[in-house]
Amino acid sequence: MKVGMYYKNDDVRVEEMPTPEIRDGEILVKMTACGICGSDVMEWYRIKKAPRVLGHEVTGMVVEIGKGVEGYKVGDRVFVTHHVPCDECRYCIRGYHSVCDTLRSTNFDPGGFAEYIRVPRINVEKGVYLLPDEISFEEGTFIEPLGCVARGQRVARIGKGDTVLVIGSGLSGLLHIQLARVNEAERVIATDINEHRLKAAKTFGADVVINAREDVPKRVVDANSGRLADRVIICTPALSAIEQGLCSVDKGGWILFFAPTEPGIKISIHLFELWNKLATMTSTYAAVREDNLEAIELIRSGSIKVNEMITHILPLNEIQKGFDLVAKGGKAIKVVITP
Repeated sequence: MKVGMYYKNDDVRVEEMPTPEIRDGEILVKMTACGICGSDVMEWYRIKKAPRVLGHEVTGMVVEIGKGVEGYKVGDRVFVTHHVPCDECRYCIRGYHSVCDTLRSTNFDPGGFAEYIRVPRINVEKGVYLLPDEISFEEGTFIEPLGCVARGQRVARIGKGDTVLVIGSGLSGLLHIQLARVNEAERVIATDINEHRLKAAKTFGADVVINAREDVPKRVVDANSGRLADRVIICTPALSAIEQGLCSVDKGGWILFFAPTEPGIKISIHLFELWNKLATMTSTYAAVREDNLEAIELIRSGSIKVNEMITHILPLNEIQKGFDLVAKGGKAIKVVITP
């Protein structure tokens, strides 16, 4: 079978691998669509394990069923998650599934950018979802990223009456903008340095857009009746953006670090100011069943518009073009790879 083998961002090769053989409790999925995630082009993170087949936003068709598998049959349209928690450790029991050792060690074989994917038993049991008829394979590639966004907004307690500042209007930022609207935010403000993304932010529901090269905290105050933001979601690892976020949170507000920096990066904070404001800083990572189920329903019902966010659909043999588009930003929002 053909796979997209990642060596580095500008070196993703179409290679041949044997089609995986499934064992008891496993299924084989024929990939129909797989999105390129922003994390796929975080070279500092990915290159450590290269060469490898990336891709984790996968939809496809079940083509083979292992002995003992229940609930699925050949021909089923499915969405598959690569990371699943154990649901039994102290972290899972306390709701911190993202730091579960099992979640961080699970994956499928070899990765989403492949014609066929072997789904291990634990992923079959905890991470396979039937795709509703209303959701296309391409739209289904949004389930995992939207699940992550849903988890983040739950963690940051975003709700009715909030003014939400989204820093960084890439794919995750645009999903946060839409979901903040669904969660009844009173006002949504978005930033970016890319004018095309600022236009997209406006299209997908931001009341106000701010070029990040401006004085963001001041612009937020001007746009928000003299107040800073109740909730700040930082969707970019840029240090200048992080500093803007820390300076843009209102008294009693929350800052959600949605995007990571490279390990070892340090930021300076005005601790007294944040302490005096009673500001809360938190982070989020990954999505589990309740998040993915929420994402599926949001897409199925049309509450979150995802089809309009797809800017490129490319065949597997053009995967390098896809990585170039995502890595360079520009006008690309969502790039989807098909066989």
